[in-house]
This record gives sequence, C-alpha cells and structure tokens, in this order.
Amino acid sequence: MRSRRPIFKSLALLILVILLLAGWTHARAIQDWWKLRDYTAPANVVSVASEDTLTPEATHIFYVNHPQLIANVATFRQGCSESEQTIVLGCYHPDQNGIDIYDVQDSRLHGVQEVTAAHEMLHAAYDRLSSGERSRVDGLLQDYYNNNLHDQRIISTINAYKKTEPNDVVNEMHSVFGTEVADLPAALESYYSQYFSDRATVVDYAQSYEGEFTSRLAQIDADDVQLADLKTQIDSEEQSLNNQLNQINSDRSRLDQLRSSGQAEQYNAQVPAFNAEVDGYNRGVTALQSDIANYNSLVSARNSIATELRGLDQSLDTRLTPQTAQ
Repeated sequence: MRSRRPIFKSLALLILVILLLAGWTHARAIQDWWKLRDYTAPANVVSVASEDTLTPEATHIFYVNHPQLIANVATFRQGCSESEQTIVLGCYHPDQNGIDIYDVQDSRLHGVQEVTAAHEMLHAAYDRLSSGERSRVDGLLQDYYNNNLHDQRIISTINAYKKTEPNDVVNEMHSVFGTEVADLPAALESYYSQYFSDRATVVDYAQSYEGEFTSRLAQIDADDVQLADLKTQIDSEEQSLNNQLNQINSDRSRLDQLRSSGQAEQYNAQVPAFNAEVDGYNRGVTALQSDIANYNSLVSARNSIATELRGLDQSLDTRLTPQTAQ
C-alpha cells in the first residue's frame, strides 16, 4: 500500500504557496486592515475629510495614515521638521506612516487644514500608485507643467521644490496641482476624481486663505508706492517753501529799508506784492501740513495691515514678516 504522506506534504506545500501568493497579492489590504483595526477617526479629522469632499477611496487612504490635527506649535514642529514650500502646513510620513496637520485657530484662515489634509493625502495616494499608473500620471503632470501652467505662484512653488526636494518634484506637483490649481486638463481632472467628489471645493479653500495674505501684501505694496510718492512731494514742497521763505525774508528786509529811509511811495507800492507772496507761502504751508497728515495717516493704515499680516504669520508659524514703515 502506497503511503499518503507525500501527497499530504505536496498538498500542504501547495496550500502554503497559495496562502503566500494571496498574502503577497493582498499585502496592501492586509496592512490597511491591521492599521485600521482599532482606529476611530477623531471628530475633527472626520470633519476635514468631509469638507474636502474626499471619496471613500481617499478617506480610506487618509484614515490609514491616522491623521491628527496638532494645535501646539512645538509639538507640530517635532513631527514636521521640514516645512512644505506651498501654502499648506503639514507633513506626510512616507510608507503610510502618518499625516500631521497644523490646527490653525485663526478664523480668517479657514480652509488651511482642509487644503493641508488634501495635499498630504495625495502624497499618500501617490505612494500607493502602481509603477505603470505612476508613470502615466507623472507624464500628465509634467505635460501640464511644461505646457499649460501659467500661475506664477504655483510655478514659484514648484521651482522651490526643485531646490529643496529635487527627487520629489513630480510627487509635489501631484499634491499641489490637485489642491491649488482650479483648471486642469480633462485627463488630470478624471484622475483626481477618484479622490475628490468636488475638487473645486479644496481649490476654493486654498485660494481663499492664500488671498488673506496676497491681498494684504498687495495693499502694503500699493501703500509703499503711494508713501514714496507722497514723501517725494513733501520733500519738494518743503524745499519750495524754504526758497519762498528765504525770498520773503529778503523782500521784508528790502521793505524795511525803504520804510526806514523814508521812501514811503516805493514802500507802499511793493507791499501788496509782498502780502500776496506771504499769502502764497501760508497756503503752501497749509498744503504741506495736509500732505504730512495724509502721509502719517497712510503710514498708520499701512502698518495696521502689516500687523494683521504678522498676526496671520504667527497663526501659521511661518517666516513671513513684513517690515514696519518708517
């Protein structure tokens, strides 16, 4: 009678191979299950995912990374030692090892957490792309960057990444374009639709809170130009008034000489012109005082905006610190 042991061994080996192949094929799903087995997303994380209009697939990727909103600056900086070059405040830890988001409390910057969350989620999504899909998406991103990108701020952002993270530029394009560019080619829009049911919502958040900075910076720049023009005008008025005053003093001296020498007729003939000269000088002084008041008022308004900008800066813990006008 033949032994059945070799048959059993072969069967066991076959089952083991099948299990190993199944484990390898579904390794990502198994890893995700393990990470999510005891995870319940905090309410603020659920809210961010909802406001970002994340699809179920994107929400899954987001939650696998156990995202957390961190309000303490020191704690946030410990976990995110390298700042993004774009208008987000967060970081993704590679290999699906976490997403940290700075919890900005300033109501004027509503949307920063949402944009940051979407940006970092897209980093995690990019990590999960197959080599073939990544190659296809990279081509779409590069083509858009080379031929259709005209937003100077986005261009500057990508250029900054080229210097700081030259090996991850396309990865950064993947996150930046998906969250900050309103109009993308149809192929990219189709690609991003697997992650957002309404991508425009995220872009609106980005444009809204980025505008809180750019509008103030633009106003400061405009005020600085106006202040420079006013300063030139004031300097010119002061020089003109000094010249007028010198002439008035000279004319007064001549009139005093005429009067002291008894030349009454000549004195009386020149007094009206002298009085008009003095009146013109006084009007010039009044105009100068008005211009100085306008200058000081504009300096105050300009510095108030700069103070607001510093407040926004502190809310984001960045390095944007406009100088106070003198």
